[in-house]
Amino acid sequence: MAGGRDAMDAYDSSDWAWEFLRRNPDYAKGWRASVPRHLPCITLSDGTRLLRLRRRYPHAERWGLCAFADPRAPARAAPVFWLPSANRRPVRARCRPSDGVSGGRTSPLAAFKVDRSVTIGANGIAVVMLKGQGMNVAVELHDVGVLTRPSRLVFELDGLDDLNSQTERLRTLQRFERPETARTGRSPFANDERLYHALIALDESMAGKTYRQIAIAIFGEQRVADEWSGTSQFLKDRTRRLVAKGQELMSGGYRELLA
Repeated sequence: MAGGRDAMDAYDSSDWAWEFLRRNPDYAKGWRASVPRHLPCITLSDGTRLLRLRRRYPHAERWGLCAFADPRAPARAAPVFWLPSANRRPVRARCRPSDGVSGGRTSPLAAFKVDRSVTIGANGIAVVMLKGQGMNVAVELHDVGVLTRPSRLVFELDGLDDLNSQTERLRTLQRFERPETARTGRSPFANDERLYHALIALDESMAGKTYRQIAIAIFGEQRVADEWSGTSQFLKDRTRRLVAKGQELMSGGYRELLA
């Protein structure tokens, strides 16, 4: 499996969503028919990846994406730009002239010591995706000048009905400003084997393996030899559930991971 378990320990919800979506045969077929097949993505001087869309891509939007991404590439190996509507409610921010703190050289996005990607939609609104510690926060910007000139961000609360959730996302952004975040942060998914096992089950089932062979790939040959033919149906039932879960996530359930 591309990336391996160690790499997946750092995955956030959007990474796991991509791993299941990119295995969908219908998505791969849509990508092969898409134009352009490769995203016109550039990297800004501060390391932020930028995708500027001149038009909408309805066929990609069907999958929750701004534009098609290469399904051959695992999470973190290629840029994947999700629609703002597919993610949790974004944090809203506006750009203000720099007060001199930034030294007049970099954009305020460089203050976030995590992976940064930006999509500028056909409507001119920029959505910044910040990813670190196995978490992600989307920031909606109505002034794209913040991407290229010294400035500061002013965050806005979008009403009071979701105050706790909005405050938690702002706290996450505050953590993203700490240099040690990328090195010491651990994903909330790191100790959750269900997604990892469902992904293995999906791959093995798509390769035509039997339930017993799938169980061996997940739980090991010795455990299967000890339990598969016994009176307990636990291992067989669990394997069937993992295959079903993997297929469900691939077929559309990945959207629940994003939300």
